[in-house]
Amino acid sequence: MKKTLICIGGGEIRSKETLKIDEQIAFLAKERAGENRAVSVFVGTASHDSLPYFNSFRKTYTSNFDIKADLALLTKKDIPMEKIKGKLEKADLIYVGGGNTIFMLDVWRKTGFLDMLLDAYNRGVIIAGLSAGAICWFENMYTDSIEGSKYGVEKGLGILKGIMSPHYNERPEFDDVAKNYPIAYAIENNSAIVFEDGVFVKTLTSGGNSYLLKEGNRVKL
Repeated sequence: MKKTLICIGGGEIRSKETLKIDEQIAFLAKERAGENRAVSVFVGTASHDSLPYFNSFRKTYTSNFDIKADLALLTKKDIPMEKIKGKLEKADLIYVGGGNTIFMLDVWRKTGFLDMLLDAYNRGVIIAGLSAGAICWFENMYTDSIEGSKYGVEKGLGILKGIMSPHYNERPEFDDVAKNYPIAYAIENNSAIVFEDGVFVKTLTSGGNSYLLKEGNRVKL
């Protein structure tokens, strides 16, 4: 079963900035669903389960692409983990929203959601994520979610090789950080990179660019 990760550098889904990327993600979800209606699960842990954020996702994926949208609430009281597990088992697409990356990973580990998510990934459920939902898969993450809101490098889940920075158009200093790593991805807002079975295969764009930074050089992907 092919394992797919789509890492979006940033952009506002609410104002349709990432719509061309969303369209291609929706196509993959429908392809996986076959003759059935595609089902998506939105994971908004990084934004403390912001319901307006979920509503923006639902308006995009349901109204534009006719994909059923559900959500996994992990920051509320009395989390029904068995019910959430059932949702992931039915999903063709899991979309991880942006926000506080460190908080998100902490909640995933404490609740056991991380194991469920990795199981879904290994079963071939398409995983897409924006900002926090994009960088968490790498060995290292360039993030402002550390204490004091200072930018720095934190360990990621290690599913993908290298280090990544989202919002690269807003973080030119990442060029210097990247020199310390053999593989570094710099992804602008409204741009995404796609991995299959852990290997980079292509980019998606709604106007932004994606780069590989290596040995002091910047290569457009």
